[in-house]
Formats: sequence, structure tokens, C-alpha cells
Amino acid sequence: MGGTLAERLDEARRRAFVGRRTELDAFVAALEGRSPRRVLLVHGEGGIGKTTLLSRLRVEAVARGRAVALLDGRDVDPTPQGVTDALARAWGATAPDGAVLLVDHAEVLAPLDRWLREELLPALPGDAVVAVAGRHPPAPGWRTDPGWREVVAVHPLGPLPDADAEELLAVAGVTAADRPRLAALGRGHPLALALLADAAARGAVPAALVDVPDLVAALTSAVLDDAPDEAHTVGLLTSAIAWLTTEDLLRRTVGDAAPAVWDWLAARPFMAQGPRGLALHDLAREVLEAELDRRSPERRRWLHRIVHDHAVDELRAAGGPDRQLAAVQLLFLHRRSPLTSTFWALRARGAGALAPARIDEAAQAVAVLERFEGPESAALASAWFAERPGDLQVVRQGEEMAGFVLALLHPTGSPLEERDPVVRAVLEHVRREDPVRPGEQVHIIRILAGVAEHQRDPYAVLASSIAAITDWLTRPLAWSFTTVVDTEFWRPFFDYLGLTEVGEVGVGAGRVALFGMDWRRIDVDAWLDLMNEREQTGATGPVPATLLRPRPLSRDAFAVAVRAALRDLHRPDVLAASPLVGTRLAVGLDGPSPEALRATLVEAVARLGRDARHAGLCRVLDRTFVRAAPTQEAAAEVLGLPFSTYRRHLGRAIDVLTDLLWAVEIGEVRLGGAVSTDRPPDDLGTEHPEA
Repeated sequence: MGGTLAERLDEARRRAFVGRRTELDAFVAALEGRSPRRVLLVHGEGGIGKTTLLSRLRVEAVARGRAVALLDGRDVDPTPQGVTDALARAWGATAPDGAVLLVDHAEVLAPLDRWLREELLPALPGDAVVAVAGRHPPAPGWRTDPGWREVVAVHPLGPLPDADAEELLAVAGVTAADRPRLAALGRGHPLALALLADAAARGAVPAALVDVPDLVAALTSAVLDDAPDEAHTVGLLTSAIAWLTTEDLLRRTVGDAAPAVWDWLAARPFMAQGPRGLALHDLAREVLEAELDRRSPERRRWLHRIVHDHAVDELRAAGGPDRQLAAVQLLFLHRRSPLTSTFWALRARGAGALAPARIDEAAQAVAVLERFEGPESAALASAWFAERPGDLQVVRQGEEMAGFVLALLHPTGSPLEERDPVVRAVLEHVRREDPVRPGEQVHIIRILAGVAEHQRDPYAVLASSIAAITDWLTRPLAWSFTTVVDTEFWRPFFDYLGLTEVGEVGVGAGRVALFGMDWRRIDVDAWLDLMNEREQTGATGPVPATLLRPRPLSRDAFAVAVRAALRDLHRPDVLAASPLVGTRLAVGLDGPSPEALRATLVEAVARLGRDARHAGLCRVLDRTFVRAAPTQEAAAEVLGLPFSTYRRHLGRAIDVLTDLLWAVEIGEVRLGGAVSTDRPPDDLGTEHPEA
């Protein structure tokens, strides 16, 4: 074979090069004088293919007889003299006509950016072509200067499309059977694909990134090498756990460094910036998670817990779109669950928002249900949509409905509760097992579907999950149920969530399964702690018995138990036998305990004192139970009240306190929030001077 070794190498590079047609065509057009864009500024993360692209551009320039100078910023003294000397070695004293300048690792030469723009490049011949590749987007001067705007083209390098990724693997010798799996693992990242191909060539086709530690190490280095200090590293690792990274979230992991870390992350080439936060490229995310699992599992658990708790706090405190964003953040943490592929599919497609359905969308939803479930299900759905049009919620892609959900809160007041066999079966189960108490509600996901894939559709999962999690965490629920026809798909996920299959109902020719949770038996915060563990491990199964509380007290039994607990407030041995130890009032950091129950009772009394309407009642409770006088007569004397007036106010105070504690028990109030009682303000604080 003739020609020089250099020519043979160039030909091999030409054959092996895949993709990047936009950048290659733009460069060739500049070489051939068909484009005024003579300076190409290419930027992208480490390993994305910048060096390979410049090597291919050099081949095109040499083939057209151009004099090429290829500078690597790592090998050049980052001063004007250092660059000038390097160019002199390539071109001689002056740049020849038709010169081509290629600069790799331009981020190292960032201090020379202005000099390059104002002195070096303007001095090149008029037909010169320049391509500069670095990790960071070009400085504003390249875009704002009217002259440079005419000749500069900016090309951000992203992942290769699927077809190009499989072609790259084919060129590397990967068999057709293995290409789709490796392409999915590599997510279009050229360095990752090359390393995966190398692993396959050695006879070990990896099933996951963690099976290729050399790949993980190389890509981790490419992502983390830019981090200037520990705070920036932690910020980057935070973004590997979270769906979206916000400055508020960063403040929980890096403290006062959050603004600087946010600005740095926003400028990274592997980070996409949207209106609600920053999103890390999926390959970078997977690589960093794999590295955390391998090298620092405790740090991963710490970061995961922070992201989890931040999402829960935001979901409870926010409203509207902010609440939905927090719900999606929380749902994405379930990506190790049985629905892992669904959550990654949502990541790739971009999760939509859950919004009230338009009038025309109700008819579309009925048509979808008739297609997948039959006319009987469609007729029931149509009746519910007509009865409760505001309860139908949809996820849209663009202007088109992609998925929908109908969530009901019992009691609805609708006769459909008896006509619909599914809702009727749910409520019969509740009445049979643990009836609803005053103030409590039953939450029922009655209908969920996606337009394309019915109940396996990612948008059906998204719509129903957002509707469920937002209500489970923010409403005073006794029970929650989700009803599905595709039991095979949903049962593993419900097992993972700790829901119990409680029955099955026939509707037309199909069967609807009922999965439920009695929230009186497990504190929602304890369930969230369980989920935090399962999000990280993928563990599944029923809620552990150690987390379950006794069956719920009736409202009357609860009131009797409150009076007894107040009398025994300073007798922990007696308080330990209180029925209230099995309620929400006794839940502490280490599980239910008489100490936690006592703390709740004392805090509830103090809570009344922070409300001007109930300050006087608080004083009565305080001197009777918390800082108890020896006798009730002594308490009345300390408070400066006639004994009969004291007794009247004591009865009233216990009633108001019981109302508050009941609201805590059913989930309507969390101590530390706003007091909610139906009673009018009392007048004790103005009738008598403060004790």
C-alpha cells in the first residue's frame, strides 16, 4: 500500500469518524469559501468528542492542501509569546494564505481570550479558517461584537443520536446483538461508547456502568476535574441525585457557597439550565452515582436524604407548580424501584405538569378508556367526569393530552359512590376494617391511563403518582387506595410502596384490583423514612410490623384517653400504658414512646398559648397539668379565679386541647403550623387579669 504512514493514519481516522455532520459540514463550507462563518467555536464536556472532531477537521484541511497548525492548550505556555512561538513552529514567521488554526483544550488558554479575539485572529489571512474547542461556552465578546458576529459560529457538542451511537459501536467491532444495549448504556457519549466497545472486545459485554470500573473512573475524571474545591464537588454530586438542582437545594448541601456553586454548575457543558433549575446530563448522572456507590456509599446516602427531605418540605409548604415540581423531585428518587425504566423514560421525555382537564379532554379520556377497558368502564368514567369535572387532571405534551388521572376524596356526596362497583368495594372495605372517623377522608385514585400505552404509559405513572403523593402528604387521610386493571405491571410497585392488595372487582369483561394503605396504622413521616431507604436500595415488601401502630381510636375513646393522659402527664410508667401511645401523638425520632406523647401534649398546650384566643385556656392547662399546682383549688387560687369559674374554663380548655390533638391525630394539623378549631374565641384572657 502506497503513501506515507501519516496518510494511512488520516484515512483510518476518516473511516472511523461517526456523526457530527453539522460541525463537519460547517467547517468544509468555510474551507471551500461557501460560508462567511470562518471561526467555529466548539464546546462540550470532557470525553464528548472535541479532540476527535478537531482531528477529523485537520484531515479535511490537509486534504485540501491547507497549512494546519494544531495547538493543544495543555502543551502551550498560556501567554501571547507562548502561542506565537507555537504557531511559528507550525507556519514559520507568518501565517500563510489559507492557513487553518485548530485549538484544542481552549479552556486552558482562557486568560488569552481577549488577546486571541483582538490581536491574534484578526492578523490571520482573510481566507484563514479557525476552529477552537474547549469545555466552556465562548465568552460574551464573541457574540456581542458586531464584527465577530458575522464570522463566528458556535457549536455546542452534545451526545450522539442513537443511530450514530450504534454506528460508532459497529465501526469499533461490536456485534449487532450487543449494540442496542451498549448504546443505551453509553447515552450517546463518545468516550463512554468507546470504552464500552473496548470492554465488549475483551469478551465482557457489560450490563451496567458499574461493570466497567475503568469507564466510570475515566468519565468521573472528565466530569469532576474542573471542580475547584470540595464545595463545588459536593454541588455536582448533589445534582447527580436530584431531578433538578436549585440554589435552595444547594444551600442545604454546601451552605453559604451555594450562589458560587450554582453559577459554576450553570456554566458546565454537561448541565442543562431550565426555568426551574439545573439538570445534569444522564450519563454524567449515572457515572457519578456509580462512583458514589463504589467509593462513598455513606456520602451518597447523606446527599440522597437531603434531597429527599428538601422535596418533602417543599411539597408540604408550596402550592401550584412549585408543589408539583417537588413531587416530581420526590418521584425521581424512586428510580431504583420496580418502575425504574418508567422514571428514566420520563427523564428523557421531560415530565409535564398535571393540570385540570379542558372540557374537550374529558371526552378524549372516555374514548381512551373505551379503547383499552371497554364500554362499561368508559360509561362510569363519563359519569364521574360529569359529576366532578374539576377532579379530572391531565398531563400534556405540547397541546395534546398524554395521560390523565381521576382522584376522589370520600365523602364526595355523590350517588356514584354506590353506583360505581369499584368505589363501592373500596368503601365497604373501609367500613369493614377500620371506619373513617370525624374529619378524616378516603383518597381513591379511581382512574389512571396514558393515551399511548394505557396504564403502562409513563404519563399514566406520572399523573397518578403526582396526584397520589401530593394528597398523601398534605391531606388528613384515613385511607388511600389506587385501583388498576393492569395488576401485573403495578403490583411490584405497590409492593415497593408498602400498599396492600385488598380485593378485586369486575367491571364489564375486566377486573379492577384495589390496593390500599391505612394511614392511621403508620405515620406518614415513618413511611417517608421507609421510602427514603427503599429509594436507595430498591427493597420491597409490606410495611414492617415494627412501624405499625394499633388500630385507630374512635373520637370518643380518643377524648377519654386525652383526659387520662393529662392526669398522668408526670407519671411516665402510667403514661406508657395510655392508648395514645399507639397514635400519631406519641411518634418520636426513635418511634412511639411515652416521652414523645408527653412532649406532644406539652407542645399542644404551649401552642394554644401562642394563639391570643386561647391564651387564657393555656394558663389553666399549664397550672393544672404542666406546672401543676397541688390541687385544683390551689390552681384556681394561683390563676386568681373563683373555683367554679376555674372548673368551667378547665372543661373548656380540655375540649379545645382535645380538638387540636384530634386534628394532629388525623393529619389535619402539624404542630408548629396554624391552629384550626371550629370553636369561637374564648374570653378568658380579657375577663380576668393574666396570672
